[in-house]
Amino acid sequence: MRVLLHWLTSIILLAFLVGCEEKIQPTVLHETPADIPTHQSWNSTVTFSDSARTKAILWAGKISSYSDKMFTLLDDSLRVDFFNEEQQHTSVLTALRGRVDDRTRDFAAYLNVVVISDSGTTLKTDSLFWENATRKIFTDAFVEIISATEHISGHGLVSDQSLKNYKIMRVTGQAVTKE
Repeated sequence: MRVLLHWLTSIILLAFLVGCEEKIQPTVLHETPADIPTHQSWNSTVTFSDSARTKAILWAGKISSYSDKMFTLLDDSLRVDFFNEEQQHTSVLTALRGRVDDRTRDFAAYLNVVVISDSGTTLKTDSLFWENATRKIFTDAFVEIISATEHISGHGLVSDQSLKNYKIMRVTGQAVTKE
């Protein structure tokens, strides 16, 4: 009888312990409305134009707009096709991330940035900026330019978006001359 009473007490105690659970409070995020995107879209295309002339067409895997802060973040890879003033395609840029200033429409690309001009010149860097008003690209980061006649690297670059006229700061590399 005593064993039965001990067994019964053990079962009741075990049932009581199993029935008790610790209440876990949900995590509270302390985000302000400005930290939350106003709009988000996936696999979207945005056209940059002026006076009905296309300057660039951007595609991104994820676009997050922050209207209060006046910028847009681009994630999950991106591609930008650039056009000259005659509406001719000049080059294509790819990167993993980017950011657009919504006031100026200036654009920044980050991580594995590659620009390939229609003439075949390739630029590789980790960060690159495009100025909408002038259609110029620039960076202070390490750059590498490869074409049929040269392989040049350095730190810093200013160029037109078609990579025809560029200036590299602190240059190292090789070039083939016609002499």
